[in-house]
Order: sequence, then structure tokens, then C-alpha cells
Amino acid sequence: MAKYLVETYYTCTFKVNHYLDDINEVELKNLEKRDDGEFEVIDVKLDNRKTKNLDPNNKELNNNKKINTIPKPLDHASKNLDNLIKSNSNIHEKNGKRFSMPDRRKGYIQKATIGDHKVYLHTGEYEDGKIGEIFIDTSKEGELVKALMNNFAIAISLGLQYGVPLDEFISAYVGTKFEPSGKVYGNDRILSASSILDYIFRELAISYQNREDLAHTPSIGESETLNSDQQNTDGQNQLLKIVKDITSKGFVRNNYKKNLVDLSDVKISLKGKK
Repeated sequence: MAKYLVETYYTCTFKVNHYLDDINEVELKNLEKRDDGEFEVIDVKLDNRKTKNLDPNNKELNNNKKINTIPKPLDHASKNLDNLIKSNSNIHEKNGKRFSMPDRRKGYIQKATIGDHKVYLHTGEYEDGKIGEIFIDTSKEGELVKALMNNFAIAISLGLQYGVPLDEFISAYVGTKFEPSGKVYGNDRILSASSILDYIFRELAISYQNREDLAHTPSIGESETLNSDQQNTDGQNQLLKIVKDITSKGFVRNNYKKNLVDLSDVKISLKGKK
């Protein structure tokens, strides 16, 4: 069996961060010799690959011949570099990928009134209950305001589907102040809001992040849920798991047991009238 030597050339662009206690000419001259820096790979690309026949009778280069080779074990530094390159490429692929919503999805609609303005918040969820989109409808608003609110909701939805955490939006928009503002009617957890955006992201924070610090009223039935956790059987836990899979997480606000209706003792007669 013939033996071949495969030479592969890469161009690697990376940056190294060094933290110096003192900056002077001596430290800067010896900076490239230090090995305590943190490096970040920016770009890696394949330049060229050459295959050399190790047969003494034939020493020509086979550049276009495809050959399967068995890689040799790499040293510790090379393995770390390869792992870093793979992790960076996986992060870039993950950050640049959009996780589209399923065609048939769960969610809920919350109606509330802020001042004299009615606001309808529509949410869409993934199969695991994570929020992936929102829609905002308002009343007594002109076409310009409605269009801006609709496109704002689309922008938030795209950010959620591209992996932006809901916490980032909550910290950015909770506390914003503009009209309409004031008392909130129709929401059992939020009594006032400084703007429509403040109200919307308070509602999302309470429903999907359990942010009780942003609510104005205590959670109803939370203590009952905690006390009943200790008396659950395996059958009840399995039933609750099924309920979590088919119900909207934002609608029940994680109070599955409080909103669960036991129909085991209900008998339905299907006999028609004679």
C-alpha cells in the first residue's frame, strides 16, 4: 500500500489580549514572546493543499488526486485551537439562524385599557412554551400609529426568533414614559403603566419570566400550588406534564394546577331525545 504525505496550508487571523500592569518599551518589545494572553480566532480559511507521494521511485506532487488520510494526534495547543475554531463557528451559525414559529401555535390574547385607549396583546409560543412573537392592536389611533405599533411588534418578534432573550427587551422598555399612560383596567396583575410599551413588557415579564417584582398585585393561587406540590402522585405529575405541553404558558402563568379542571367524575349522557 502506497504512503502519501498531505500538506495543508491555512491562513488564521486572530487577536491576542494581554493585560499589563505597566506599559513601557521593554514590556511592549517582549509582548509577542509571552504566552499568557487570551486569543480570539477571527477568521480561518484554507489556502492550499498538496499531496506528495512517498514512494522513492515517484516523487512528483499529486495536487488533483483525492486521497483519504488518517490524521495524526495533535498536540495540546493544536487541539485547543481547533476546539476554539469549532466553537466560534458554531456560535456564529447559531446566532445567525432564525427559528421560525410553527404553523399551528399556542398563545393568548390580553385585552386592557390604558386611559381611554384599548390595547390587545397577542402572543405566539413555540412547542416548549417559549414566546416567539407578539402582535399589538390599539383603538382610537390613526393609521400612522397603528402601522408603527405593528412594525414594532414584527421587529420584536424577529428578535425573539433570532435568539434575543426576552429579558433584554424587558429591561429596555419597562419604565418608558409617554402617553397614553395611567391606570390599567382589564389586567389582574398590572394596575398602572407609564406607557403602552411599559404595560406590554410588564405583562410579558409576568407571564413568561415570573417577574413578580414588576406586578402590582400578588399571584392568586401561588401558595395553594406550592402546598399541593408535596402531595402529587406520579399520575398527577404526568397529567400536569401533558397539560403543560398543550396549554399556553403565558395564559396560565405557570399556575397549571390552579387552572386545571378535574373531569374524572363528570358523566356525560349522549342519549338523544325520544
